Amino acid sequence: MCREYDIPYDDTIPQIAFAFAGGLGNTGSVCGAVTGAVMALSLTMDTSQGMEQAMAELGKVQEFRRRFEEKMGTISCRELTGFDLTDPKAVGEFMQSDVPKTACFPAVALAYELALDILGPK
Repeated sequence: MCREYDIPYDDTIPQIAFAFAGGLGNTGSVCGAVTGAVMALSLTMDTSQGMEQAMAELGKVQEFRRRFEEKMGTISCRELTGFDLTDPKAVGEFMQSDVPKTACFPAVALAYELALDILGPK
């Protein structure tokens, strides 16, 4: 997203997003791909025109969530993966399974594609 929209990029962005993994620090909450996409959308938002503009910009996130849930069925990591990642045993099982490939990678790809589509051409 940074490359697509000429957003200044350094090591801070991936570092700040690191704990999104596993649905906010392996808690199974909101999928990290969703959280990351919302962060990316936020970096492109123009809120300089006041509250009305800010509310219009937030509509992009509402559209993103609606479309993500429509395709994936949920924004919950635990529901997407079927694993309780707060349990160390479950983390090991998750890592040995094909779920990262069948659920997580598609979620990341969809989140990226939706964010780009919602933002439209630069």
